[in-house]
Amino acid sequence: MRKFWGLAVVLCSLLGCESAYYSAWEKVGVHKRDILVDRIEDTRSAQEDAQEQFKDALEQYRAVVNFDGGDLETHYNRLNQEYQDSEKAAAAITERIDGVEDVAEDLFDEWEKELALIENRTLREDSARKLHDTRYKYQHMLKAMRRAEKSIQPVLTAMRDQVLYLKHNLNARAIASLKGELNTISTDVNRLILDMQKSIDESNLFIDRIRQ
Repeated sequence: MRKFWGLAVVLCSLLGCESAYYSAWEKVGVHKRDILVDRIEDTRSAQEDAQEQFKDALEQYRAVVNFDGGDLETHYNRLNQEYQDSEKAAAAITERIDGVEDVAEDLFDEWEKELALIENRTLREDSARKLHDTRYKYQHMLKAMRRAEKSIQPVLTAMRDQVLYLKHNLNARAIASLKGELNTISTDVNRLILDMQKSIDESNLFIDRIRQ
């Protein structure tokens, strides 16, 4: 299902067919709970890709800082490409998290409404407890996702500053300036990777629980 999700989301956002989107999947036995899990998995994959991307960007930054002869412009171009790729990775994460929030809100709203249709008190109360537990665990996971997302911006801002500065000053003095920021950027990237891992771990826990 995942390979069709991106196209379906784009089409539905253009056509305003969110309810039709859910109905189409339900006709083939795929419900909002399944779509939520699928989008969480997509977010997890985007975060794993971003972890590798920011590691690569940091390594290229180190390569520029340790520049010792050769074509400095080539190193700049590589660093700039890593920055652009990092921006794309960050945008992908935000898009995926937004998608998770959209379907989760719809799922919980539907669950709330359907509770009123259960006439058996014992079953209704049990379902209500499960809704409360699932929503609580979801909020915990979402906070981890947003925390990781938030930690991206300081890294991107620092990288952008360094890339633009280097673009305007392709010389040894610029390299020396970049070297002074290496420890800060390295610390921020490592914190970002750790925050993303925590989010990934929370996603795995939530998926395991919701499938029980």
